[in-house]
Amino acid sequence: MELNELWFLLVAVLFIGFFFLEGFDFGVGMSTRFVARNDMERRVLINTIGPFWDANEVWLLTAGGAIFAAFPNWYATMFSGYYIPLVFFLLALIGRGVSFEFRGKHDTKAWVKTWDWVIFIGSVLPPFLLGVLFSSLVAGMPINSEMNMNAGFFDYITPFSLMGGLTVTLICYFHGLLFITLRTHDDIRERANRIAKRMWFVTVPVLAIFVVMAFFYTDIFQARPVLLPIIIGATVVFYVISAIALWKGREGWAFAFSGLGIVGTIGAIFAGLFPRVMISSTSSLYDLTIHNAASGDYSLKVMTIVALTLLPFVLGYQIWSYYVFRKRVSSKEKMTY
Repeated sequence: MELNELWFLLVAVLFIGFFFLEGFDFGVGMSTRFVARNDMERRVLINTIGPFWDANEVWLLTAGGAIFAAFPNWYATMFSGYYIPLVFFLLALIGRGVSFEFRGKHDTKAWVKTWDWVIFIGSVLPPFLLGVLFSSLVAGMPINSEMNMNAGFFDYITPFSLMGGLTVTLICYFHGLLFITLRTHDDIRERANRIAKRMWFVTVPVLAIFVVMAFFYTDIFQARPVLLPIIIGATVVFYVISAIALWKGREGWAFAFSGLGIVGTIGAIFAGLFPRVMISSTSSLYDLTIHNAASGDYSLKVMTIVALTLLPFVLGYQIWSYYVFRKRVSSKEKMTY
């Protein structure tokens, strides 16, 4: 495996890890409007992700940093071409992070209600925008010979990209509901379980529609005629097993296989892209690939050594934090947020 292939794989793993971990964070944030019935229950839900959400976002920052260092042309084209959606994405993440800290600073209803809505919007908008971004990216955007992307509104917003945004939002919501069943007690746990059972019948059909649309809107099935159907088939199996586990009360298995469903969904996008990193709708000659978008060999070698040295410590810390805060959250305990 060449270093540019290794770094494409690493970027894919970082984004998959982000959607797996931050996905349930987003889902819990959405659940504050649909599962919680009062302020105390919202505080319980927020405290289920309190020790994790900021560390989970590091996966996204690391993915962006990896693209910047390993594929500077990819970084320049994507981050400039998607500048406006990414600004809204970052504002939503900032507002969400601030709201976790600020909502408990005053007891007035208006204050708490305002920050609760910021949490909700900041949990819905990021997965939706990322779904739109990746869907439009895999369908192709107007990139010219100088690697500049000059996109209009209807290049970003298409039926396929909107379906991609809806799909990512729903799989995150379903994933978050299952996380709540693992981390709470009594009424909230049972309510999240009931809603998750209903949402399965919404999420999986929407995901199936998105896959069918991908067949017509993109060339990823032509690019990976064998591998992609295998990944998609495995993803379907993961969601079926998740449903079986959910109905049998095996909440841990339901959550794990829901996460594997996210791994399969995001993994399929990167598998269909490879060896491209951005597809040009203008001409395939202008596609950005792991070759023409990559840094030099020396830079990739140094980055590989650094990454392999630091990665075990980062993973060890995050695994330890999940172990320390593994217990369920109860409304009888002192609330942090």
